[in-house]
Amino acid sequence: MKGWFIILMQIITSENNPLIKEIKSLKLKKFREQKKLYFIEGIKFVEESLLSDEEINVLIISHSMVNDQKILELVQKADQKDHSIKIYSVADNIFKNLSDTETPQGIIAVIKMKTYTLENIFDMDSNKNKLFIILDAVQDPGNMGTIIRTADAAGFNAVITGKGCVDIYNPKVLRSTMGSIFHIPVIETNDLSHTINFLKSRGIKIYASHLDATNNYYELNVSRNTAFIIGNEANGISEQTAALADCLIKIPMYGKAESLNASIAAGILMYETVRQRTTI
Repeated sequence: MKGWFIILMQIITSENNPLIKEIKSLKLKKFREQKKLYFIEGIKFVEESLLSDEEINVLIISHSMVNDQKILELVQKADQKDHSIKIYSVADNIFKNLSDTETPQGIIAVIKMKTYTLENIFDMDSNKNKLFIILDAVQDPGNMGTIIRTADAAGFNAVITGKGCVDIYNPKVLRSTMGSIFHIPVIETNDLSHTINFLKSRGIKIYASHLDATNNYYELNVSRNTAFIIGNEANGISEQTAALADCLIKIPMYGKAESLNASIAAGILMYETVRQRTTI
C-alpha cells in the first residue's frame, strides 16, 4: 500500500519548476487573488481540508516525509476524495523554501478559493436565525484568525470583513483559524455600508462595540438575528460605520485597561449569543 502511493507521487527536484514558482507566488496577496488559490500546511490542517468540501488541486510532500505513516494516510484520503488531486514529492530544501513555518511538517495543500455572498446565506434558509460578526479594518492576522475560529465555535452564520482588513488567506490568519476557515463562510466586501444596510433590510439588528456606548452588551437581547461590529485594533470602528448601527454597546471595564484585544472582545460578544440562546 505504501509503495503504491509513493509510485504515484511525481518528483520535483528543481526550484525553477513552474509549480514550485506558482506556490511560492501564493505567499503574496496579489497572486492569490489573481489565481484564486491559496495554500495551507501541516498534517492536522491538511486533514481538515480533506474532510471538508474544499477543492484541493495539489499536495506537496517533503521527500524525507514520503514514508511517514500520517502523511501516507493523508495521501490515501486525498486519492479517495478526488482522483484528480495531483501529488508531488519535492526535495527537502525546496519544501523548506515553500513553507511559511519555522518547523515544517512535510505537507502542503493548494486549495481553490471559495466565494460567498450574503444572498447565498439567506437563501439557504430565510426563516432561520442569523448571526454575523462584522470586522471593520481588523488588521492583525492572529486576531482575524481567532475571530473566525470563535465565530465557527459559537455557531455564527458568517464573518464579514470590510475594506482595510487583513487578507483572510494570509498564512498567519489561516493557521490561527485552526481549520475553521473550512467551516464558516467569510464574506469580503469593499462597501461595508451597503452590506450593513442589506443586513438591516433582512431584519438583522446591528450592534457596534464602541467605547462611547452607554448600553452594556449583556443588557440587550442578542440571541436572534444579530450582527456585531468589531473595529480596528488601534482606532476602533469608523464613525461612518458606527453611525449605521442600531445600537452602540460596550463591554464594561472595571480595571485600568482602556480596551480589550479585538478577538477577545469579539469572543465575549459572540458567546453572549450562545448564553442567551441557551437560557432564553
